[in-house]
Amino acid sequence: MIDHFGINCADLEAAKVFYDKVLGTLGHRRLMDFDVAVGYGTTMPAFWLSRFEGMGPNREVHVAFTAESVEQVRAFHAAATELGAETLHEPRLWPEYHAHYYGAFVRDPDGNNVEAVCHTAPVD
Repeated sequence: MIDHFGINCADLEAAKVFYDKVLGTLGHRRLMDFDVAVGYGTTMPAFWLSRFEGMGPNREVHVAFTAESVEQVRAFHAAATELGAETLHEPRLWPEYHAHYYGAFVRDPDGNNVEAVCHTAPVD
């Protein structure tokens, strides 16, 4: 059900130091590192830290749900927008994550960033 999740940090550099060490004791490590986000896991990033400009004290949470197909990702997005959810990112391939990563991102009623992701999308 849960593919990965992320939290936003006021001080990303301090959070990296903390999670590098504490997750290392559990056998996990930093697997992806971007300017504004890092992903931790054992074989694939499952826990993400990020930051963004203008972040207030009540930070959104990011949760990604596993989808078995591109069609399920599209259905997730359609259902969410029919209920009035704000689209953060339309369904599409995200090759910066990996070649077959297909996801859609919406804002839930409480302001959280919720995603459906398929890891086996065909590549054009």
